[in-house]
Amino acid sequence: MNKYRIGELRPSQIMFSYGIGAIADLPNLATMVMGLEEWQRQHTQVITEDRLLAAVQEQLGAQVQQLVSLPIPEEEARQPFSNYQPSLEGIPVAPFPTWMVCPKCDLLAPITDGLFELKTFRNRHSEAAYHHTNCNKAIAPKVIPVRFLTACEKGHLDDFPWRYFVHRGSSDCKGSLRLIEPSVSGAVTDIVIKCDTCAASRRMSDAFGLSGKQNMPRCRGRHPHLRNFDDKCDRQMKTMLLGASNSWFSLSLSALSIPNAENKLEQYIDSYWLTLEEANSAEMLKALLRILQKQGKGYELENYKIEEILDAIAKRNHGSSQDSNQEIDDHTSATDLKAPEWRKFHSVTGLEDLGKDWRLKAIAPPVDFQKVISKVILVEKLREVRSLIGFTRIQSPGDFTDTGEVPKEYRAPLSRFKPSWVPAMEVRGEGIFIEFNEASLQAWEQQPAVKKQHIKVKEAHKTWLNQRNPELVDKISTPDMRYLLIHSFSHALMRQFALECGYNAASLRERIYAQVANRDRQAQAGLLIYTAAPDSEGTLGGLVHLGEAPRLNHHIHQALESIRICTSDPLCAEHDPADDRVSLHWAACHACLFSPETSCERGNKFLDRALLVPTFSQTDICFFT
Repeated sequence: MNKYRIGELRPSQIMFSYGIGAIADLPNLATMVMGLEEWQRQHTQVITEDRLLAAVQEQLGAQVQQLVSLPIPEEEARQPFSNYQPSLEGIPVAPFPTWMVCPKCDLLAPITDGLFELKTFRNRHSEAAYHHTNCNKAIAPKVIPVRFLTACEKGHLDDFPWRYFVHRGSSDCKGSLRLIEPSVSGAVTDIVIKCDTCAASRRMSDAFGLSGKQNMPRCRGRHPHLRNFDDKCDRQMKTMLLGASNSWFSLSLSALSIPNAENKLEQYIDSYWLTLEEANSAEMLKALLRILQKQGKGYELENYKIEEILDAIAKRNHGSSQDSNQEIDDHTSATDLKAPEWRKFHSVTGLEDLGKDWRLKAIAPPVDFQKVISKVILVEKLREVRSLIGFTRIQSPGDFTDTGEVPKEYRAPLSRFKPSWVPAMEVRGEGIFIEFNEASLQAWEQQPAVKKQHIKVKEAHKTWLNQRNPELVDKISTPDMRYLLIHSFSHALMRQFALECGYNAASLRERIYAQVANRDRQAQAGLLIYTAAPDSEGTLGGLVHLGEAPRLNHHIHQALESIRICTSDPLCAEHDPADDRVSLHWAACHACLFSPETSCERGNKFLDRALLVPTFSQTDICFFT
């Protein structure tokens, strides 16, 4: 199969917008990003993060050995006048959907029939397109991808069954099909599919709604990114538009890099661990140090003796096994990535500087909120590593939990076989950590009105799950009220920071730590707002600047004041998910609490500004009095 370069995507897009199994809608093509078996490891690097790797292994299996960066071709490989030779660099894609329509003669056919020809251009990659060379209405016009697909909740995606649909079932007719749009409205009630041979016809509106469930066949269990089928799928096909936002949701795990180093030497060893981890003798260590020197690295180790470096490497190897045993003793699952982070934040009392990726500074809480906020930490340096472990369709991971734990039957795989590596990326930036006063939070949770509200939240969540998938009602737990409170506060503060700190709203991200204590886990009540963009915006310093006590005090006041009255009130304040059964938020909307999808860990669900301040409809459950 020939390989053609057809465009470029940013690394963050490949992870969270157009990842494996997603459709990248290009100017003239729609392409499917293929599975890991077809990826090349050229221009990639291994990313180290032990906690995240352990979590990935618990989800996908112990055979996963590496977190690998995305393939980014070297600059000289992208020069427009270099010798053009189709290569295997970059991300592999294939045309999908495979059915296309000619805008001139309305011919509807798959590219496998050979009626459409792909034309590419050496220095204009984005102009690659299929053409209808034998069109009787124009000279080789460009054809466009058809805008209807089918999908199911178990992650399957397929071409629309055009022949089955127009013939109202299985048929031996192989006549040419036409997709006719007599009006410019694009409404499905106006689109007609016709067969040239038997004259059968049908409107596209029959494929949607209740009639669509009766007219569509059973899902074939197709994974086009893996080029295979799963015959065990028992779901009904659901018609979906090309480019629909619910056609692909990334399922990822992320962890903050918590350094375990106790001195400078151990910090340097951590920085170059991928190169030095195999050193078990003085000769091997010297050879590895020479490799680092050729790369312009490792100069910090020149002041240490070879024996000292070997001892530090042995200590780190021994310490990894001890750390894993410690997590087991603490009843902490490897997938619970937030618990170690919470313990680290909770224990910081002053300045903690542990290298280039971790610098914390605990400061006094804002004066006006000392009764409800017990600690504020300026996270001047942090490193986050994110890995892609799968994806979902129709239902987002936020519909399940905030930790990425999605039932396996709803998680689509990245490869046909068990992967030995998964794509990952790292982000360096800054943030602000805020810890709530546990005593104040518990007193608020015990209020009768808050308890009554929690019952309503559980009922709404159950109804919401029943509307989508009754099988999940007993599998998905409802968050505690402290989660809704901290989550709502985080959104209000992020919106305020976006107005003041210079970052755009999509470059800020939240990390919620909210758990009620029990025998197996420690109580958590805090949030981290940090930069989430892997570019220059991660190191501007403006976010940490806003965390200083006087400024943070002002911004919390402003954030709470701005949500007391919403421009959509009284509709926003009176919103109840029990009424519409399609949403899972209370007094919240795009004008007051909603954040970009990349910023929120629950897809703008479980939000209620009435938990923070009094609103038109409710005044007895607010935390900030």
